[in-house]
Amino acid sequence: MRAEFDVCLEEEVFINDAGKRDAARARTRDFLAACRAASPLVRTELMEPQLVWAIAPVADLAEARRALTDLRGNLGALASARGLALMASGTHPLALWSRVRPRDQAAGGRVLRDLQMIGSRTVVCGLSVGVGVPEGVSRIDLMNRVQPFLPLLLALSTSSPFWQAQRTGLLGYRLAAARELPRSGLPPLFRGEDDYARYLDTVVAAGAIDDPRHVWWVVCPSPAGPRLDLRIADSCTRLDDALAIAALYRCLVRHLARHPDLHRDLTGASQAITAENCWRAQRYGIHGSFVCEATRTARPVATVLAETLALVAEDARALGCAAELDLARWIVARGTSADRQLALFTEAHGRGLPPREALAEVVDWLTAETVGANPTRH
Repeated sequence: MRAEFDVCLEEEVFINDAGKRDAARARTRDFLAACRAASPLVRTELMEPQLVWAIAPVADLAEARRALTDLRGNLGALASARGLALMASGTHPLALWSRVRPRDQAAGGRVLRDLQMIGSRTVVCGLSVGVGVPEGVSRIDLMNRVQPFLPLLLALSTSSPFWQAQRTGLLGYRLAAARELPRSGLPPLFRGEDDYARYLDTVVAAGAIDDPRHVWWVVCPSPAGPRLDLRIADSCTRLDDALAIAALYRCLVRHLARHPDLHRDLTGASQAITAENCWRAQRYGIHGSFVCEATRTARPVATVLAETLALVAEDARALGCAAELDLARWIVARGTSADRQLALFTEAHGRGLPPREALAEVVDWLTAETVGANPTRH
């Protein structure tokens, strides 16, 4: 039965060699077989040291929390028993893309042959959130009108300050790497369902792509059901953060469906401002500001979050996810995963550790937080 505004979450994680703290290049086949035996929710990604799990659509985010807690803990234990470790972050602090191998699979092989080096460089992990759209509501209309909110969701999720064992100076580098892919970034402002269908039918008929799943925009209609998928978020190290982002996105989809005039008249200038704000979210995370088209000012992320939470408060009550939505305030109060990673790196480096050993301590925290081994919040 189709449920309005139900939500499903999909998390991508890295598989590490526990001893080296680097991306695993061995022992993954047996581990992945054990994962599939343990849960039908698990599947592989294009690159060998990556894993993804997706929970079935739920109406209650408390149910999502239970499912994801079990997946993280149980699969983390399977990894540990094999000298491996799981780690949720947008990029890998230590891995070098040139040393990461693609997975040997027919469909993935075709994709990688098309993408060439760009495919091999996409060693990144994200969080995907799908929200069920009611019958009679256009997913394309929602996809257009949700775009001004996307920078906020990205800022809250930032977990990728390192790339190629280097500090990038950004809080969310993952999106910079992912934008090398074709059909990525912000989707065009389509005129409607027919306009979008014409695009998709044309590129498939012409052989440019053979699967709608190879459209990698940061928000996009799901090819698997009547959902609108959010893909802009980094993989969230803390489960609380993933649930906060899922709750906020879910509430925004409902709010936009109930208020069809909100962001109705977006233009090319509007989308260019959203793109600028996405960059500011990548660069500064929750510590920056967003350009406001209406006031022509830059407004702090914390202020934008507070106003957005007030905007969707009634939606949160109706959907029963006010507690998960409130977790977004906690992200701003104590920082994102990227903030914690940078603090750990700076502290370790200040103790005299060389950069690679300091990054290894970051990986240790990411691993423990991912599988729920940290006894307290940081």
